[in-house]
Amino acid sequence: MKNLVIVESPSKSKTIAKYLGKDYTVVSSKGHIRDLAIKGKDGLGVDIENDFAPTYVVSKDKTDTVKDLQKQAKKADNVYLATDPDREGEAISWHLAEELGLGTDELDRVTFHEITRNAVTEAFKNPRTIDMDLVHSQETRRILDRIIGFKLSKLLNTKIKSKSAGRVQSVALKLIVEREKEINAFVPEEYWTLDAVFEKSRRKFNASLSRINGEKAQLRNEEEAMKAYEACQGPFTVTEIKVTSRHRDPRPPFITSTLQQEASTKLSFSAKRTMSVAQRLYEGIDTGHGEEGLITYMRTDSTRLSNVFINDARTLILDNYGKEYLGGYRVRNDVNSQDAHEAIRPTSLSNTPEALKPYLTNEQYRLYKLIYARALSSLMAPAKYDSLSVTLSREGYDFTAQGSTLKFDGYLKVYGDYESSKDVILPVMNEGEVMEAIELKANQHFTEPPARYTEARLIKALEEDGIGRPSTYAMIIDTIQARNYVTLEKVSEKSRTKVFRPTEQGTLTVEKLDEFFSDIINVDYTARMESELDEIAEGKADETETLRTFYDRFSPLLDKAYEGMEKKEPEKVGETCPECGGELVYRTSRYGRFISCGNFPKCRYTRQIEKTEKEKPEPTGKVCPECGGELLKRKSRYGTYFHGCSNFPKCRYMENLDGEKIVSRSAGRTAAKKTTRRTAVRKTSRKSDKA
Repeated sequence: MKNLVIVESPSKSKTIAKYLGKDYTVVSSKGHIRDLAIKGKDGLGVDIENDFAPTYVVSKDKTDTVKDLQKQAKKADNVYLATDPDREGEAISWHLAEELGLGTDELDRVTFHEITRNAVTEAFKNPRTIDMDLVHSQETRRILDRIIGFKLSKLLNTKIKSKSAGRVQSVALKLIVEREKEINAFVPEEYWTLDAVFEKSRRKFNASLSRINGEKAQLRNEEEAMKAYEACQGPFTVTEIKVTSRHRDPRPPFITSTLQQEASTKLSFSAKRTMSVAQRLYEGIDTGHGEEGLITYMRTDSTRLSNVFINDARTLILDNYGKEYLGGYRVRNDVNSQDAHEAIRPTSLSNTPEALKPYLTNEQYRLYKLIYARALSSLMAPAKYDSLSVTLSREGYDFTAQGSTLKFDGYLKVYGDYESSKDVILPVMNEGEVMEAIELKANQHFTEPPARYTEARLIKALEEDGIGRPSTYAMIIDTIQARNYVTLEKVSEKSRTKVFRPTEQGTLTVEKLDEFFSDIINVDYTARMESELDEIAEGKADETETLRTFYDRFSPLLDKAYEGMEKKEPEKVGETCPECGGELVYRTSRYGRFISCGNFPKCRYTRQIEKTEKEKPEPTGKVCPECGGELLKRKSRYGTYFHGCSNFPKCRYMENLDGEKIVSRSAGRTAAKKTTRRTAVRKTSRKSDKA
């Protein structure tokens, strides 16, 4: 073997192998191969007294993979580490180098931000050494998360039966709980509006009371509203007509967080689902000519675009839409942006969504189309509008009617499917013209509390506060749901919008963390820690000093919490145990709530809680990919939800709420048996042939 190339994903390995040719063997590590051990003091795998020295072990499920990689590495003349181009990928390469006996000073690290022939072949011409600053940053994050995760989770589980806590997940939960408390404490305030309908030339239009005697109109109660209503009986005069021009700039190309937000609001994708589909588009899709990467690396916080893409896009815009549609190039990076990668964009503009549609699943097509449109439109001209404001007055009461006309669609020519732009046409009017209101109505309103977080709003809040990094948002959201700290529920039966609500356990968890760990689990401290991790990645900060400073702050808080936090007693059922006479209590396992004896483990009596009326399947509007039936949202016997075909049991297709197919154990066993039978038949045939 001449050259061995190791990547993370099996699907990515196929695409890259096609570009490199027969002198290269491309294999996959299938993700991380090592992790911190769960031995030593507190099972941390970290020697706190010895400068936080970590102990790594090969993951149990990767033992065979590592042995196979070691064998292949020995046979190869050269070994290249081509894991993802971020801190996590750098760390995986370092772990591989350690296990395969490769030196960190060897030129064996290869990175590329898109999986195309040019990008891959160019990257292999310029290998580099492993960036140990990036490795140390990832390692520091992992050690921090291990210390907080293990020590804080153990405390909370012992005291209040919460399943886990985390440096970032607990802050995300805190945002949701604090928003819920704001909503519960909110006191609505009454206010009124006065709205009129006018008509001219058979065109009706609306106007609302905006000013009273030159001051902003504020109607606080019914009495004030009715006084204004009475004063506005009679003819109105057009006192002002104002025409202005305005424009709407195109949005920058996607970064990880904005892709997750836009896919949530426009496609109803969860963050986890978005990243899963984007990963597949990045790694490669068979487009009729073999595997091909369709988008650039999807974990990025930079809106930068390559000069090659900009030039290609400008040519396409000029040829397809005309010179007037050409726009400028703007990079809008956040202060926390690493600018390590490009924005998320198509690898080739010739791969139009419609051309690729036959090769993509429905989800892949919809997400790719969104990414393609956003990247191309970001380089187009602004949309231009004519805005018309008309003031109609009577005895010091001014009503305003607003009109808007799109004069030039600009970037909306490409991105119009995702941004609405409706014209509001007003009839032609002249100053001094007298008009009668055909309808006048006083309407009562109440101020609304702040909105609960949707996935998109939560990701935006985390990003704005500098909490976590784009690649972690999907995992954070998944974790707080899995721990039963929050639920994601529809705003109403008719609405598709889902919002987070904290559970009782989630609220209790935040309250206890606020009581004992407010110095550590808060927005500002978490954001500062992210900045320190960035400085380590840039070689500007020392990882040991960062960990020591954190631990010296964290350890006394932990000791105080063990002393002061009250232990939550299990909820009593109100019955005695039939086996020992002790109190029966409610407990929770991964399968849901059940009844147990309070004297556990001395007495092991348990029983299931009587089942309530079975939850009815809920229509999803999604089509079963195997038989065309409708997918229904169902509840499993373990209390989790999934999508199953309405034609069950004829069709047994199932998927999780993120759209990933579920293979049942029975189906897996059946498939395995069929494979075994086919293998046996082939072996029998070979024996017959030899005979």
